[in-house]
Amino acid sequence: MRTIAKILLASLLATTVGACSLDVPDLNNPGIDGLENNPTPSAVAAACTGLLIGSRRNVAQGNGLILQLGVLGREAYDFDAADPRYVGELIAGTLNPGSPFGGNFWAQPYANLRNGNIVLGAVDKVADFTAADKAAIRGFTETIQALDLLEVMDTHDTNGAVIDTDLPIDQLGAIVQKPMVLARIVSLLDDAKTQLATGGDAFPFALSAGYKGFDTPATFLTFNRAIRARVAIYAGDFDGALAALDESFLDDGAAADLDAGVYHTYGTSSGDTTNGLINPNIYAHPSLTADAAKKADGNPDDRLTRKVTKADKPGSAQGLSSDDAFTIYTSPSSPVPIIRNEELILLRAEAEIGKNDVAAAADDLNLIRTRSGGLAARADLTAGNIVDELLYNRRYSLMFEGHRWIDLRRFGKDLPLDMPTDIRNVRYPIPLNECNARTNEPACALGST
Repeated sequence: MRTIAKILLASLLATTVGACSLDVPDLNNPGIDGLENNPTPSAVAAACTGLLIGSRRNVAQGNGLILQLGVLGREAYDFDAADPRYVGELIAGTLNPGSPFGGNFWAQPYANLRNGNIVLGAVDKVADFTAADKAAIRGFTETIQALDLLEVMDTHDTNGAVIDTDLPIDQLGAIVQKPMVLARIVSLLDDAKTQLATGGDAFPFALSAGYKGFDTPATFLTFNRAIRARVAIYAGDFDGALAALDESFLDDGAAADLDAGVYHTYGTSSGDTTNGLINPNIYAHPSLTADAAKKADGNPDDRLTRKVTKADKPGSAQGLSSDDAFTIYTSPSSPVPIIRNEELILLRAEAEIGKNDVAAAADDLNLIRTRSGGLAARADLTAGNIVDELLYNRRYSLMFEGHRWIDLRRFGKDLPLDMPTDIRNVRYPIPLNECNARTNEPACALGST
């Protein structure tokens, strides 16, 4: 019998992946056959917990999303002497669709998407669940599926993605273009909203500590709307973004906590996964210090001093060097943000810019400048310079959280080059194994630059 942990190794597509454990207690080791044919409340609850673990599977690991996108976005270096690809492929070379670097962020999110389909198929078969329980599980599952598909879209961009994820395991869904992928993510989030609204007072399973404050259907819905706002911004739907933000947990009050939000959590207990971003080979890109604005007292932006410090010793590799280190993730148990209040305020500013409401956007950007950065408010923001101000604040407010590379691409800004021979990788190629299973697939010829 295949267990839930083994399902995480399966992909709907013709890719092969390395081992990825579920990192969750056994919970009676529910099997896939049982979930599909005779599911029990405990089996479905275990599967939901598995979806949470699956959603963090390659975020803060050594070759994970935060590090790779940080290197591509010239926020970070990894001077790992044992693996020169952190420079040779991510910075100085073209992303290789056959490597664990350029072939990343495809098979694992699709494995979790398929797991979500199994949960959705099982929930109606459990007589012991109330209607509210079923709605809560559906809303939770579809929200996690949207996050998984968004990871594929964030990384592969105009190369496209597969949205038909409920086919038999030996059939391939078509790779469709970015607008269709974004529309599918919106559909998942909006259907999840409808389900969560009737999901009762509690989930019939436990969420991780990273969802504290968002661990009931009603509060989880505000997280769903926050992600919906991000997706609307990516799609250029500024009215949709503002509407979603109104239903999210955005708080711009005087006592607002800018760090409030939902996080991936890590730990050192048996069966858990640690945060690999504390690796001493990881350095902050020197441009973060060089480009930081100054406060009235001459000291740099508070966001820089909170998040970057001098390293114990300088690092270098292949002609690159840095003596700056991050202080964002300080222990194996450090959480990694999925979305925070600070981002929501910046998303609102971006939507206001998109609607040509420069005054409202300036208010939001100045709120972030003053509260998070300790900088003076700007009175000179106009339609001509406000996008640069937005990108500056997103760079320092969301530093090393996985946004900078995506933001530069979204706004058509060139990646800075560390050396004249560097390559600008702007999207991930479709993985080689996936392409080998498809004849004359146009997306496989698009590459990474």
